[in-house]
Amino acid sequence: MLRQRTIKEKVSTAGVGLHSGQRVEITMRPAAAGTGIVFRRVDLEPPVEIVASAERVTDTRMASTLSAIDRPAVHVATVEHLMSALAGLGIDNLYVDVTAAEIPILDGSAGSFVFLLQSAGIVEQAAPKRFLRVREVVEVRDGDKWARLEPHAGFRLAFAIEFGHPAIDATGQRYEIDFAKNSYVREIARARTFGFVQDVEALRALGLAQGGSLGNAIVMDEYRVLNAEGLRYDDEFVKHKILDAIGDLYLVGHPLLAAYSANKSGHAMNNALLRALLARREAYETVSFDQRRDAPRMFALDWGAA
Repeated sequence: MLRQRTIKEKVSTAGVGLHSGQRVEITMRPAAAGTGIVFRRVDLEPPVEIVASAERVTDTRMASTLSAIDRPAVHVATVEHLMSALAGLGIDNLYVDVTAAEIPILDGSAGSFVFLLQSAGIVEQAAPKRFLRVREVVEVRDGDKWARLEPHAGFRLAFAIEFGHPAIDATGQRYEIDFAKNSYVREIARARTFGFVQDVEALRALGLAQGGSLGNAIVMDEYRVLNAEGLRYDDEFVKHKILDAIGDLYLVGHPLLAAYSANKSGHAMNNALLRALLARREAYETVSFDQRRDAPRMFALDWGAA
């Protein structure tokens, strides 16, 4: 049987929120089978739980933000990098205790979360892993921007970007990855978020990017990357968009069996795509695999391996 996963022991770290600039402590703890991913605002009394769910996404400006059902003003922002790491490592159940309203940005990628989770140890649980298998094509569009899910016996993503910036134009504009053949940890996890110096003032006026720096993002002026160390991947920009998409899509509640493709998509469109899928009950089904050999190759193997 292909089983659900959690971590073996709790693990903690601290950092700043990319948009809030606030210091935040985060502790990830094992959770029982069937729990899902649950964020807990432990700075509040009593603590407020927010289940990771596409329906709980309430803000998609520069990040994905989840709000509590009974207390909409209570939220946890910038969940996508952690959600991406959890998807990439196949972790189904986890409590995430945070002391502020935003997940720490750490180095701007999912790599630090992957390291923490692997350090805690990943264990299988005595319950079948549940997948959401896409049965019909679902697509959302906004002008030349679009995102699509199609039936596929595994998990494959393709993304195209277009920023019209010389530093980005000099890198790969389109990337496709099939996790039956490629490693999330090696190919995607270390891709960092990015931004432009000329946008910082406007973003901060909106209460965003308060904690952004060269230590947690790729920063560009009008012509070049300003980070002294340069890029981690030749196509780091588009890979980060895929990293974000993996995290956004994992908010559906289960690993997807699907092919995702997108052009110039972002958090808002990724969430709209999930909502469009969930609104069409005939477009998906929930499945498990009694025999590991019957599962798609990426899941039958240890897909979180480096």
